[in-house]
Amino acid sequence: MALNRLAAALLLAGAAVAQAAPASYIIFDHSTTALIDAPTAEGLWKDHLPPALKRLYPVGKWGFASEVSGGFDDAKVCVVTARVLLLPRAGKNLVFRPEKSATTFGSQADASPEQCRALAKSKLVEAMESLRAGLSAR
Repeated sequence: MALNRLAAALLLAGAAVAQAAPASYIIFDHSTTALIDAPTAEGLWKDHLPPALKRLYPVGKWGFASEVSGGFDDAKVCVVTARVLLLPRAGKNLVFRPEKSATTFGSQADASPEQCRALAKSKLVEAMESLRAGLSAR
């Protein structure tokens, strides 16, 4: 009887593990929050990382980082820089030794804060697409 219960418990545990979410990359965002927040940046990463990339750059060995910075200058021009990096993992941490990177720049005169945030988001997406193209996985 106890053996049957143990077998049933092991089968249930195995089924739960089989249905667990697939492993995902460590994603770190260090952006100016006035331009883009971390949840938005992480969501963009998830939208722009193709599943085939995991074969070339395994989740257990690699992760990604992004940084969007900038703001308004004295002439009220929105200036944005977006940088993305492919970084090696050391356990649960990323090591700042970029394997690949991409950087984009943009500016918009007479922009509102909302327009500046939209520019930041578009430049981050542009940098992600550039990095993805350099990684040879579509």
